[in-house]
Amino acid sequence: MSADDNITDGVSEVCANCGKGKESSKSLKACTACKMVKYCNRECQIAHRPQHKKACKKRAAELYDEKLFKQPPSQYGDCPICFLRLPYLNTGSTYKSCCGKVICSGCAYAPVYDDKGNKITEKTCPFCRSPICISDEEENERIKRRAESEDAEAIFTLGHFYANGEYGFPQDYDKALELWHQAGKLGNSRAYYNIGGAYYTGNGVEMDTKKAWHYYNLAAMGGDVKARNILGVEEVNVGNCDRALRHFMIAVEGGDDYSLETIRKMVRNGHATKDDYSKALITYQEYLNEIKSDQRDKVAAADGHYKYY
Repeated sequence: MSADDNITDGVSEVCANCGKGKESSKSLKACTACKMVKYCNRECQIAHRPQHKKACKKRAAELYDEKLFKQPPSQYGDCPICFLRLPYLNTGSTYKSCCGKVICSGCAYAPVYDDKGNKITEKTCPFCRSPICISDEEENERIKRRAESEDAEAIFTLGHFYANGEYGFPQDYDKALELWHQAGKLGNSRAYYNIGGAYYTGNGVEMDTKKAWHYYNLAAMGGDVKARNILGVEEVNVGNCDRALRHFMIAVEGGDDYSLETIRKMVRNGHATKDDYSKALITYQEYLNEIKSDQRDKVAAADGHYKYY
């Protein structure tokens, strides 16, 4: 019996090397890279490696691309107050260390009312009604407490403070990277973006482009559109325009106008079609429609130089 004679869900149920099936006391282990074949032990896997290597590498790359180009969730989710999608730009939202919520700029600056409809004159958090911190020290203590409870946004924010040496924190890039690694593992894609940037520029670490792309990939898969744009630009640079366009389209859906402009340039250079750009324009307009609100527009108009999209 060959390894192909007993297959379930595309994966062989016999050892790809020796052809033995699964015994009641012994389970077969799938190849961790391609998931296509199984082995009864490590010795069989090593023995089979020369004839399996090429197919394994090809399938592993296909599986990775499925993850890489899968449409990620919205990077910031929805505002917990107005329930509208949070904007891509940092100016469109703010983090509240009292309750750990990220709320949109419209709700952050809107009047706050109590449960009886009376306007609250004291400065309080629009979500949890906690008093606003009046000093950096007080705000820092809140963020530290949130970080201790594994709040990814708080940990990410502390990383920024250490990286820049601001708000009373000493500049310590090693500490910043440690915090960003922790935040990334907890789901903060911007943390992985920052780590990628550190390795790409050699800022606080030894320059390592391989590690940079690894973390940019993680950031993009987590929904960071800036990382997605960088991946697209790199694919253009090496001549993989089809892959670049896939990256840019995903980034546009996340609100990245730089990727929209890059697609326009690709059309001009013959690397994309007018239909591609039309699709990107429609997608970007859909994003703008999702994040638009009268309250957000009022805040932007009052500021003058403010953008939230």
